[in-house]
Amino acid sequence: MTARLLLAAALVGGLLAPAAAQEPATPPKPTPPAESAAPKAEAPEPGQPRSIRNAPSPRALEFAAYIFSAVNVCGYVLNTGEFETLLAKQNTRPEDVSPRGPFGNRVMGIFTLMSNQMNLNREQACIAVAGEYGPEGTVTKNVLLPPGSTPPEKKPN
Repeated sequence: MTARLLLAAALVGGLLAPAAAQEPATPPKPTPPAESAAPKAEAPEPGQPRSIRNAPSPRALEFAAYIFSAVNVCGYVLNTGEFETLLAKQNTRPEDVSPRGPFGNRVMGIFTLMSNQMNLNREQACIAVAGEYGPEGTVTKNVLLPPGSTPPEKKPN
């Protein structure tokens, strides 16, 4: 039981650490106001996290972790062409959500939690995921293919 609590605390700490690292150590010194006709962009309120430019949306990170968890737990085959298309619709590149990508640590943290949850009810979770992203998927078809099948070749651009 103690090991589970420590593992959960480490995962939460790992997810919160990048957000804490974004905050400046000391507040920047105010610059004298310059007279200009251009409107100024408003700074975030103190205590609010700053957004990273060109960062994938949290929804895209959760989607990638969900698909990776389904591949891991249920043994589905990932159709990379369809997966990349769905990521592109969310303005995210596959390199961003890969384990060695800039946001890989966040995706892997979410992946761990989702995989553990899917393992608790494996049969029901695999049926649900196949219903959403399988060959007859209600969300998108053919992102996840049945175990043992080979994904179709990627079409050249």
